[in-house]
Amino acid sequence: MKLRSIFILPLVFLGLMGCQLSPEKTTQHIVNVPLSVPLAANFRNEIAIARYSELLSASDLPKEQKAQLYYNRGMLYDSLGLSTLARIDFNRALKMKPDLAEVYNFLGIHHTLSQEYGQAYEMFDAVLELDEAHEYAYLNRGIALYYGERPNLASQDLAAFLARSPQDAYRVMWLYLAQTQLDHEQALEQLRLNSNGLDQELWANQLVQLYLGELTEGQFLAQLGEGVSSQQEYAERLCEAYFYLAKRYQARGDKQVAIDFFKLVLATNVYEFVEHKYARLELDLLANDEDS
Repeated sequence: MKLRSIFILPLVFLGLMGCQLSPEKTTQHIVNVPLSVPLAANFRNEIAIARYSELLSASDLPKEQKAQLYYNRGMLYDSLGLSTLARIDFNRALKMKPDLAEVYNFLGIHHTLSQEYGQAYEMFDAVLELDEAHEYAYLNRGIALYYGERPNLASQDLAAFLARSPQDAYRVMWLYLAQTQLDHEQALEQLRLNSNGLDQELWANQLVQLYLGELTEGQFLAQLGEGVSSQQEYAERLCEAYFYLAKRYQARGDKQVAIDFFKLVLATNVYEFVEHKYARLELDLLANDEDS
């Protein structure tokens, strides 16, 4: 039996957006989508955190070695969704060794998630000053610029990121998201051109096909389980799929369904993925729009 058949439910009553508008009227959203079991915390990471903590308790470690241990433990905290603890360790690492480019990269992401865009730009600039070849600094700075409403600069960074691996559908998608803030029709045409360079054997290519209208949403959802060999892989795929579905509905002005899909992204517990990280920010921004 295919994994897809195990997890797809006939109807999923989300209750995620159910909110009472008045005593007489209640809004309920019903979405027919595949679900996965939310990922459990990786016990190996928890054990590794305990080991790093023991090592850090030793007072005779050189500063550089301690800085690396703080960075390693911070990464593990981040992978478990413990962002505050991760940020504390990253800052400790920088105090001891200010030239750790990857630490600036992670701190930049955390500043972006906190909507501290100025600090985020500074962190990513520091990464590239230390290591010009650090390609993911272009992705992360591009995303920070995208959420900071600077689409021209975001498009430049994300185009530079795509140029380093033009067959990667995720890079194509992020560039499209930035460019569509400038000119939707031109962004769509660029998406079509960029799709010609994609690796057609990879599942992620279907994200681009969905946005180009080459796949219907039903067709897209129906194939999510194809080629999946584990629950972890399935949860990771759903995390990605639901994020880009949410962005698609958001662009159409259907915020309620977008919110449902962003919440489904978070329900996968795939903390390490870009899509999971920014689904939380998207929900915060949507909530701010409703309050304003």
